[in-house]
Amino acid sequence: MMGRSPFARAGGFRPENLGPSALALIRNLCFTFFVLGVLIFTIIAATYEPEDPLFHPSTKITTFLTSKSNATFKSDDTVVKTGENFLAPNQTEIGNFISMTDVVNLSEGDNSITQNSEAESASCEGPIDCRDPEVFHLMMRATIEKFKDIHFYRFGKPVQGSDGNSCDMAWRFRPKEGKTASFYKDYRRFSILKSENCTLSVGDIGEYHTGVNARKRKKKAGFDKQGKTEAGFDKQGKTEVNSLPVVGEVVNDTLPVVESEGSFSHGKYLIYSGGGDRCKSMNHYLWSFLCALGEAQYLNRTLVMELTLCLSSIYTSSNQDEEGKDFRFYFDFEHLRESASVLDAKQFWTDWEKWQKKDGLGMHLVEDYRVTPMKLNDVKDTLIMRKFGSVEPDNYWYRVCEGETESVVQRPWHLVWKSRRLMDVVSAIASKLNWDYDSVHIERGEKAQNKELWPNLDADTSPSALLSTLPNKIEDGRNLYIATNEPDTSFFDPLKDKYTTHFLDEYKDLWDESSEWYFDTTRLNNGVPVEFDGYMRVSVDTEVFLRGKKQIETFNDLTKDCKDGINSCSTATS
Repeated sequence: MMGRSPFARAGGFRPENLGPSALALIRNLCFTFFVLGVLIFTIIAATYEPEDPLFHPSTKITTFLTSKSNATFKSDDTVVKTGENFLAPNQTEIGNFISMTDVVNLSEGDNSITQNSEAESASCEGPIDCRDPEVFHLMMRATIEKFKDIHFYRFGKPVQGSDGNSCDMAWRFRPKEGKTASFYKDYRRFSILKSENCTLSVGDIGEYHTGVNARKRKKKAGFDKQGKTEAGFDKQGKTEVNSLPVVGEVVNDTLPVVESEGSFSHGKYLIYSGGGDRCKSMNHYLWSFLCALGEAQYLNRTLVMELTLCLSSIYTSSNQDEEGKDFRFYFDFEHLRESASVLDAKQFWTDWEKWQKKDGLGMHLVEDYRVTPMKLNDVKDTLIMRKFGSVEPDNYWYRVCEGETESVVQRPWHLVWKSRRLMDVVSAIASKLNWDYDSVHIERGEKAQNKELWPNLDADTSPSALLSTLPNKIEDGRNLYIATNEPDTSFFDPLKDKYTTHFLDEYKDLWDESSEWYFDTTRLNNGVPVEFDGYMRVSVDTEVFLRGKKQIETFNDLTKDCKDGINSCSTATS
């Protein structure tokens, strides 16, 4: 007995008790790990904020602005990404469209049609009454029947056209297979035929935006009020979404003004002055501009912005930087003005000179980008001016939003949309194709000539190669929109054997001297005609491409070469 090991006397280690003890130990460990897991998960859930796709820290600026994806247009460094690129369509909103059944039910329930039947027969020989509900319903039915690839969300009441046998009508729509969150507006001229027994029918529907009498001028900036349906027909329960672009509406991008001396003197302002951002790429410009706009919103101040831009030589036909370009040529200033507090710099300095001394308005000067917005929170002066020097890259505006600031001040991407004038050109092109086309981007140019970095691109984008590749992706006979940097579009003539091909320059009438775009931009430019420059061209070309039902991209679909050159594919998606 005395020679037995003391461990043998420990009941917990007897053979018959070893199994239960081990199980108890395992249960205790599992419970401990479970509690720790729940605790860790709770902490993460309480503190985690999903990454805002519209805000990226400075370490991701290159990845965001010039994506490394092989998808050609996704990484094209000549086309800037704006807020509408990140808007997702509201499924409830886009699903509530007007169908033929809705129009039929509306016609059957409209007593005014039968009440006016006797009056109609008496005036059978007269001009068409475009206000007649029967005419309205007839035009809606004809429109839905003709345009089978779009959904309709509102019809405006018809108005008289050019003569007694025509009516103009407007409608809001989206393509059925649309991937963007935008709505579009069109207005067309209808010829109305009347038979011997006074039966009405639609003889013809005009081209895009021919029904000019149905294009309503806005009385005030902004969208119509929710529930306002007396001007036409939309489905009950349809809500107006102020956050979505509506391409085709009248653009009202007049400059905001301060109403009075008192309003100006009680305001708080932020202005960025100087720096090395001028004449850089549009991506660089927007990255810096949105830093300034984000700081202004963080400080609850009005951003004083310079509306004249310098267009980089990479976009100009002269291959020289060009000053004097208007912000409104490229971006939707109306949306920015209505969504944020901004003021034109020329107007601001005019008011400042009038009232600064009289009202004792103070200015706080900041000459170091490392002075964070958080340190300016308590500044009481009317104006904060950030002045940038001449040494690059420390004089880039976006440096203000680096470091600790990037977790506090977020760039408000949702406030900047592409110019609705340019987007109306896009809508016109897509409408001329009845929104029923496929698209392919074919990148050639300098890359096709550089066999060292892109050894296969030239051959893979030749007409013979395309005739071999495209039939596996696009059906014969389709409308095919080709977005390309190949200057001689006749290079692609062999594709006409299988497809009806279309190129950007086919639609020059949309920006020539007789176009609405030309008229509007000339007016904005104080009567001086505006060139449809390289940035506008590639922006429109890209957006038309992106609205194709099928989209074929150079480096994803046509060649095995890497977009950024040989041996770069492995890092392209990292």
